[in-house]
Amino acid sequence: MSKTKKAAIANKLTQAEYLLNRELSWLEFNCRVLHEAKDERNPLLERLKFTAIFSANLDEFFMVRVSGLMEQVDADVRKLTPDGRSPQQQLDEIHDRLSQTVTEQHRYFEQELRQKLTEFGVYLLNYIDLNQEQRGYLRHFFEERVFPVLTPLAVDPAHPFPRLSNLSLNLLVVVQDPETQKERIARVKVPNTLPRFISFPPALQQHGADCVWVGVPLEQVIAHNLEFLFPGMNIQEYYVFRITRDADFPVQEDEADDLLLAIEQEISKRRLAGFVVRLEVQAAMPEHLRAGLMHELKVGEQSVYPVEGLLNLKDLMYFLSLPLPELKDPPWTPVVPPRLKRFTELESSHDSLSPEDTEEFFALIREGDILVHHPYESFAASVQQFLVCAAYDPHVLAIKMTLYRTSGDSPIVQALIAAAENGKQVAALVELKARFDEENNINWARQLENTGVHVVYGVVGLKTHTKTMLVVRQESDQIRRYVHIGTGNYNPKTAKLYTDLGLLSCREELGADLTDLFNYLTGYSRQQSYRQLLVAPVNMRARMLAFIQREIDHAQQGRTGRIIAKMNSLVDPIMIAKLYEASQMGVEIDLIIRGICCLRPGLPEVSDRIRVVSIVGRYLEHSRIFYFENNGDREVYIGSADWMPRNLDRRVEAITPIADPALATQLIDLLHLMLADNRLAWDLQPDGTYIQRRPQPGEPERNSQTQLMEQARQNL
Repeated sequence: MSKTKKAAIANKLTQAEYLLNRELSWLEFNCRVLHEAKDERNPLLERLKFTAIFSANLDEFFMVRVSGLMEQVDADVRKLTPDGRSPQQQLDEIHDRLSQTVTEQHRYFEQELRQKLTEFGVYLLNYIDLNQEQRGYLRHFFEERVFPVLTPLAVDPAHPFPRLSNLSLNLLVVVQDPETQKERIARVKVPNTLPRFISFPPALQQHGADCVWVGVPLEQVIAHNLEFLFPGMNIQEYYVFRITRDADFPVQEDEADDLLLAIEQEISKRRLAGFVVRLEVQAAMPEHLRAGLMHELKVGEQSVYPVEGLLNLKDLMYFLSLPLPELKDPPWTPVVPPRLKRFTELESSHDSLSPEDTEEFFALIREGDILVHHPYESFAASVQQFLVCAAYDPHVLAIKMTLYRTSGDSPIVQALIAAAENGKQVAALVELKARFDEENNINWARQLENTGVHVVYGVVGLKTHTKTMLVVRQESDQIRRYVHIGTGNYNPKTAKLYTDLGLLSCREELGADLTDLFNYLTGYSRQQSYRQLLVAPVNMRARMLAFIQREIDHAQQGRTGRIIAKMNSLVDPIMIAKLYEASQMGVEIDLIIRGICCLRPGLPEVSDRIRVVSIVGRYLEHSRIFYFENNGDREVYIGSADWMPRNLDRRVEAITPIADPALATQLIDLLHLMLADNRLAWDLQPDGTYIQRRPQPGEPERNSQTQLMEQARQNL
C-alpha cells in the first residue's frame, strides 16, 4: 500500500463519526455499575454497595470532568472533542442523561432496596414513622451528641450567605419571627463528624425478635429538633440540599519553589474555594427557595438535580458493616501464590525474619519469574513480603520504588522506614499530584523524609503513575537486581478489591531498565532507550503502534493477525485509528475495556473485526494486559498504562514483557476466560450502548471472577 493511501486511511479513521464521546462513555460505565444494584442475582447488601459506588463515582465526575467543561464554556473554548462535540454540547448531553439516571437511582433505592431491607430486619425509617419513645430517645441523643456540634447560620443583610464546603449536606431552614411575622432563612450544616445513620438500642427497635438494625438519617434528627437551634422562632419548613465544588486545582510546577508546599496550600483551598458545579435539592423544595439557592451559589438550572428521598447515597456503604453475611458476597481470603508457599511455611515458624528467611525468598525469585494475581492471590504474601524481606535482608544495599496511592496505615511505608533505619539506601518517588490522595501522600512524604528515606516528587510536568520497585542486593562477588513491576498501586487495601497483576523477577535486562528509569525519575536524565520496558512518554506509544503494525503486516502476508488487549480505558484517537486500520487489514481484535471506550466496534468496513467487552463485578477490573500473536511467536505485556493521551504522553508509565512462556500462556488463558464470561460481561454496540450477556438456555453461567477464585482455591 502506498504512503499516500495509508495517509488517506489514517486521516479518515480519525474523523469524529468514528469516535464515541469520552464523557458519555464514562456515564455508560457508571450505568453498568448502577445495573449491579438492580441485579437481583447479587446479594442485597452488595446491591446497596453498588448504589453507593454509583454516587461516589458521580461526585468525582462532577468535581473533575464536569467542572473542566464548565470552565471551558466560561472561557469560550470552541475547540471540539475528537468526536465532534463542543463543551456546551457535552454539558447538555450529560445533564439530559443524568437527570433521568439519578431519578431512576433514587426511585429504585426508595421503592425497592429500602423496602427489601425490611424483609431481613433492617429498617431505615423516616422520623415521622417513629413512636413517642423513639422520638424521646432521639431528642436526648440530639441534645447530648448533636446540638453542641451545630452552628446555625442566618442569611440576611447582616449575615451574608455562608461559604459551603464541598460535598456538604445541609438544611435550608425557614423560620418566622412571631413578633414581626417576618420569615427568615438559615442554613444548618449536617456534621460529617457524626454517623450519617443513627440507630436505636435493641429495646427501642420495636420491629420483632428478628430485627437487626433500626434507625433514621442524621439530617432528620436535626430537622425535627430545630427548635433547640432557633428558640422563640416558629419553624416553618426545612429542606435538605448538597453541593459539589470544582476540586481540580492547577499547580505551576515549574514556577513552584517547593512543590510539596504549593500543593499543600492548594489542598487547603479546595474544600471551600472551588466554584459550585452541582446542586442537589429535595424535590419538594419550593421554586422560590431553590431559585434563591441558585442565585447565592451562582449555578444555573443545568447544575440542579432534584432528588426524591435521601441525598448522598454513597453513605449507604455504612450498611455493609451489618452482621448479615447471607446478604453479602461469600468472604474471600487471598491464597498464597504457589511458588511462595515454601517461604510462607518456612517463615511461619519464626517470630521474625532471619537472614536465612530472606535468602529463601530471593532464592525463589532466582528460580524463575513469579506472576501474582490479586486479589485471588495474596498481596501481603507476595509484593508486601518482597519489600519486607528487602528491608531486613543484610545483603540488600538499596531499595527504590514509586508510590502513587497507598493505604492510610500502610505496611509498605513502614517497611520503607524500617529499611532506612536498617541502613539501606532507600528512595521513594511519592506522587503528590495523585488526585484526591494529595494530602495523604504529603503526610507519607514527610514521614519518610524524617526517617532518612530519599523522597522525590518525579519529573516536572508529568505524573508518575508507574508501579515499580527495584531491590539491589550484594550476592557473593556480584550485584543482583530484583524487581517488581505491576498494574496496581502498592496499597494493601485496594489489593483486596481491585484485580491487578505483578511480576517478581531478577532478569538482568529488567533490573538495568528500572535502574535507568529511576535515574530518570530522581535525577537529570534524557534516557531514550530501554532494553525491554515500554516507558511512557519515551517509547511506549511508538512501540505499541509498531506491535499493531506488525500484526497488520502478518495479516497482509496471509498469516494470522491477532490482538487482545485489556485496559481500564481506551480514549487515544491515534491508537484507535491504528486499531481500525488493523481491522480493515484483517487483524482480529478483542478488547476488554472496563470503563471508557471511545472506539466504535462493529462498523462495516471500519471495525467489523473488533469486539469490545466490559466486565463489571465484585472486583474492580484494574489489570492491563496486551497480547500480540506475532505469527505464533506470542508476546504478552503487563503494566500501568491505559491507551489514553494522559497515560501515553503526560505520565511516567512502565509496561513489561512476560518472558516466561508458561506465565505468558497463563495470561493468555486469563484473557480467554474473560472473553467467555456470560455473567459479568457487557458487549459494546456501535452506537455506544452496552448489552449485558446472559447465559443461553442450557448454557452454564461463566463468571470469570468466580472462576478465578475457584482456580486459586485449587492451587492451595
